Amino acid sequence: MGLTKQYLRYVASAVFGVIGSQKANITYVTLRGGEKGRYVAVAACEHVFIWDVRKGEKVLILQGQKHEVTFLCPSPDGVHIAVGYEDGAVRIFSLLNGESNVSFNGHKSAVSVIHYDALGARLVTGSKDTDVIVWDIINECGLYRLRGHKDVITQALFLRDKNLLVTCSKDSFVKWWDLDTQHCFKTMVGHRSEVWGMVLLSQESRLLTGSADSELRAWDINYLEEAKAEGEPKVKKGKTLLVDDDEEDDKEDVDESLEERILSCEKAGSILREARDRVVSLTTDRHARVIACHGNDSVLELFTVLSEEEVQKKMTKKLKKAKKKATKAQEASGEETEEPVVKKMLKDEIIRLTNIKASSKIRWVDCLSCAGGELKVVLLLQNNTVETYSLKTSHKTPVADKTARLTLGGHRTDVRTLAFSSDNLAVLSASGDTVKVWNRSTLQVIRTMACEYALCSLFVPGDRQIILGTKSGKLQIFELGSGRRLTVKHKRTLQLEEDVLCVKFSPDHRLLAVSLLDCTVKIFYTDTLKFFLSLYGHKLPVLCLDISHDSTIIATGSADRNVKIWGLDFGDCHRSMFAHDDSVMFLQFVPKTHLFFTAGKDKKIKQWDADKFEHIQTLEGHHREVWCLAISPNGDHLVSSSHDKSLRLWERTREPIILEEEREMEREAEFEESLAKGDAPVVPGETQGEAAPAGKKTVETVKAAERIMEALELYKGETRKMEEHRYACESAGKELPPPQPNPILMAFGNVSPSRYVLDVIKKVRSSELEVSLLVLPFPYVPELLKLFNSYIQQGLEVELVCRCLFFLLKIHFGQISSNQMLLSVIDELRTNTLSKVREIRDVMGFNSAALQFLQREIESKEDIMFFADATGRLEEKKKKRRKRERAVLTIA
Repeated sequence: MGLTKQYLRYVASAVFGVIGSQKANITYVTLRGGEKGRYVAVAACEHVFIWDVRKGEKVLILQGQKHEVTFLCPSPDGVHIAVGYEDGAVRIFSLLNGESNVSFNGHKSAVSVIHYDALGARLVTGSKDTDVIVWDIINECGLYRLRGHKDVITQALFLRDKNLLVTCSKDSFVKWWDLDTQHCFKTMVGHRSEVWGMVLLSQESRLLTGSADSELRAWDINYLEEAKAEGEPKVKKGKTLLVDDDEEDDKEDVDESLEERILSCEKAGSILREARDRVVSLTTDRHARVIACHGNDSVLELFTVLSEEEVQKKMTKKLKKAKKKATKAQEASGEETEEPVVKKMLKDEIIRLTNIKASSKIRWVDCLSCAGGELKVVLLLQNNTVETYSLKTSHKTPVADKTARLTLGGHRTDVRTLAFSSDNLAVLSASGDTVKVWNRSTLQVIRTMACEYALCSLFVPGDRQIILGTKSGKLQIFELGSGRRLTVKHKRTLQLEEDVLCVKFSPDHRLLAVSLLDCTVKIFYTDTLKFFLSLYGHKLPVLCLDISHDSTIIATGSADRNVKIWGLDFGDCHRSMFAHDDSVMFLQFVPKTHLFFTAGKDKKIKQWDADKFEHIQTLEGHHREVWCLAISPNGDHLVSSSHDKSLRLWERTREPIILEEEREMEREAEFEESLAKGDAPVVPGETQGEAAPAGKKTVETVKAAERIMEALELYKGETRKMEEHRYACESAGKELPPPQPNPILMAFGNVSPSRYVLDVIKKVRSSELEVSLLVLPFPYVPELLKLFNSYIQQGLEVELVCRCLFFLLKIHFGQISSNQMLLSVIDELRTNTLSKVREIRDVMGFNSAALQFLQREIESKEDIMFFADATGRLEEKKKKRRKRERAVLTIA
């Protein structure tokens, strides 16, 4: 048997060229107590980049996996940031070290909105799957799923002082949820089209919504429970929310009474925007004093919300003017007039601040109020640019000053051509307006030059000049040392009957291959330009081609999704291969080999063997169409560009690829995807109502359930083995040597079988625990309940065990309660759980009281205030110091 051909694996090395992806929002973040408004977080395909806007540098990268980021939300304390992904997952990263230890998986499609509550203990997420899920961050688990919307969720907000949630969606509805009962108690239907944004104003007494028209609608919120406490008549409660089919009319009355018990919403008016298209994003600063809104254009509209005192002053002035006018009218007519009454309007409370004109269309906005009435605004533009502005809100006519612009690290439009220098160290990328040269090792831009729309490029031998072929038909030559343009001399012209799509010289300079619009490839002699061969067989035009280093074979890629390999001696087709699920956009041979790479509109890059006609590997990473790629002269690096604005660097490793294993891994990945897309597990006794469990069955939860089942089987086997040993000892009338323990238990330090089961359960992620227990078959549950009883008696992981116990009792209540064998176990569990939980509660109470006592002792001895008081005093000192510094600067 001969030696098999060895292929080496290419792996992803870096993502660069993208400043901010369009799919996810932009937000201000704080790093290690740094300056407010200095750092912004933006999505960069599957990663999150933290930019220092003052220096224009990337300071932190939050590494993603393979799905695109779709939403970002920093925590109220500024220490963490929640990141939503295209596959419905949510991960929480620490901004101190960039690591993620908490992840949630509950949505079936892309996360469209994320928000924290005021304490940062709960998280609400909305998705394209129309569900809203509330998560408990401290316990790392899902609380419940809220169903009711019929389209993508566009916003979800917790109320600060009430356990309520308000959500809006593209189904044109705004829904209010009571989180105590997980019930939608009010649906607002005052919009004619999609609701794209929503903010709470005036200490949550007003709701402002943005729709598909030029109006921002305002709604007054009256919390009726507060009114009842002040002496208003109480509304009768509905008796029950569980109604039969015959009582549908009564259900509506119940919902109305529930709505009246909590709050009422009345339309207060509208604010007219200057833009006529839909609201793209609507946001406020942290104190809800400034509203920022924009449409699909490049103008950001800013509004300010006046305080009660400011509104009162304004109304007093209005009243004075009205009285003065009435007095003049009375003097002119000589008749007595009524006392003028001035009615408070919405335009008296929300006034236009200013407009900011950005350099391109705006995609997302965030704003931040700073000391001294300064407002900082950051814009993510649609052309891969971030801009920041600053303005003083206290001025009568505030003017926004542009403070920073991040453009150097990426192109404004898609990169359509790439090239490597001969020393493998520099990468050229050219787009519709600029050409950039990058250092491959540091990924920093060496030079940026303006150009026309570039379609092809190369480094001139010596790497001192580059040549660009443009859409207008020109050749542009640049001197890299000075950025100076040079010219070339025209020698010969080859006239053809059809439009030319791509051309290629053979490495021996003997032949010229030309792809034509008639789906053929014509081969000509270079010296005489005489016709040599015609390659025909593609059903659609050939978009890319390349010739091997030894000039013996040519590979062509077409819009018909096929790649054909031809011999250059007779023009015969060696093999036709179905390469991509969409058009093949680029093709290039690896230098000095017969291996080649193809790039397609299906977002994939594939490697092929032109001798054995085999698919070697697939490089997945891009999230949009891949336009082009370039391979370094030594073949160790590959760089690719895509419609997602990113450039990706791939490296050749020393790891060999075994084709059979590669195909097996692809099949496993497909199986796991189909498993994840399967039906959600049904909870016994649960109805498909408004509230449902938050978790989702994933590959991880299925694997976790399998590990628990394997641990229980091992426990049963070991228990059976010990019983047989005991019986053998009794039969023999003497102590026999103990049986050999399971090798797995020995590997874990000779732990007992019951302890091993607990260790396996402990290793299951907190956010996946419920779903893992949900897919666990019932025959394993009785054994698990007996083990739980022993764990609680021993005081082992009582909190975790109680959580698992209560969940299993909830979902298997019918089967457990009807099983006579389990009655004694459940009774023991009840007694032991109550006593053990009381014991733990007493310990915690004792510790808390001791800490409070110590705090009081230290405070009385050293006159030091702890915690909130100390923080408040520190802030006051900082404010006084800043005031003194400003006074000194003013005097100077």
